[in-house]
Amino acid sequence: MHTIFALATARGKSGVAVIRISGPDAHQVGQALSGTLPEPGRFALRTIRDGVGLVLDQALVLRFDAPHSFTGENSIELQLHGSIAVIRAVEQAIADTGLARMAEPGEFTRRALMNGNLDLAQVEGLSDLIAAETEMQRQQAQSLFSGAMRGFADTCRADLLRAAALIEATIDFADEEVPIDVSPEVASLIDRVITAIDGELSGFSGAERLRAGFEVAIIGRPNVGKSTLLNRIAGREIAITSEIAGTTRDVLEVRVDLDGLPVTFLDTAGLRDSDDTIEKIGVARARERAEGADLRILLDDGQDDAQDFNLSIDLRYATKSDLTGFGISAKTGEGIDQLLADVSAALSNRLGNMGIASHERHRQALVRARDALSLARRSFDTGDGAEILALHLRDGAAALDSLIGRMDVESVLGEIFAQFCIGK
Repeated sequence: MHTIFALATARGKSGVAVIRISGPDAHQVGQALSGTLPEPGRFALRTIRDGVGLVLDQALVLRFDAPHSFTGENSIELQLHGSIAVIRAVEQAIADTGLARMAEPGEFTRRALMNGNLDLAQVEGLSDLIAAETEMQRQQAQSLFSGAMRGFADTCRADLLRAAALIEATIDFADEEVPIDVSPEVASLIDRVITAIDGELSGFSGAERLRAGFEVAIIGRPNVGKSTLLNRIAGREIAITSEIAGTTRDVLEVRVDLDGLPVTFLDTAGLRDSDDTIEKIGVARARERAEGADLRILLDDGQDDAQDFNLSIDLRYATKSDLTGFGISAKTGEGIDQLLADVSAALSNRLGNMGIASHERHRQALVRARDALSLARRSFDTGDGAEILALHLRDGAAALDSLIGRMDVESVLGEIFAQFCIGK
């Protein structure tokens, strides 16, 4: 296994930059740059020099001995001044030792997985944590990163292994009298795991939307105030506003943190029939994005109540209260706080009994486990035979194992680590 290194902080000028080195020769690389290393788990201020003794920087040097590091390997971290020139010089000095190469995206985390410091779900949680934009996303990612999925999988797996052991005992002693009827306990264990999996599956939609973010489409006829509302929500001029109908031709987006929810508001073209080819394309895009949105807000100025938008409307507001005296006004801000509160409440309700599972990979594994246990319950009820029942139980346990990477891990690693940056 090669020793690897990379900048763990963002590139560019900063107060502090951290370069991470991990692998069998990490300590040797650290000694080549700093002379002496601190004791394991400690840090010390050292002068960093290149191969010919030129001073590159003063840095805090942290030493970690395997397996007590993020990767489970010998590791060194250099906390440098965040000058672009300093970073380049130190990276070059590390490469010049001939003992380490530049890390690939996600390679540090991949080594943590391979060395048993993280399971596969924790790796996904770390990726989500890095990408988190809101407090609720941070909490969701932190739960996954902290091992909540492992706890769920281990609990369910223990129940299935207990049930399988009871069934296999009846197989092993088929010619003898088993002193206790294991059927009630086996049925209870299977049902308990099915209930737990059903709970995760029912909460998946909300969890997945929280992780990915919600989309809220603002729709209505031309000149009803959609672009003005988007600008009001964004707090800056994003969309062009004009009294000329059909100004908005494409879908404009604003990403906001709404009470901890990641929400993208969509300003769409006014919905109407038009002979203008470009506007017709804009209207078609507006309908497409509105249909796929999590929530649709209809703005209505009362001038065209008969308009049939052929869309499911979640929230509806009379608009231009600065002119009509009622409803909301994106121009003055009247009623906008209540509109945002309504959106937050509607989206929060959709989170429902949100569980741990938040990736499509999780859902697929849970569905496989649920299918296997449904077959197990059917075999149990119909008396198909202990061997068949035990096989279905093992299939269910294997599906749960795949949640945290106990098996079938290689097939998903490429996709997961492709989302990581170089220093992670």
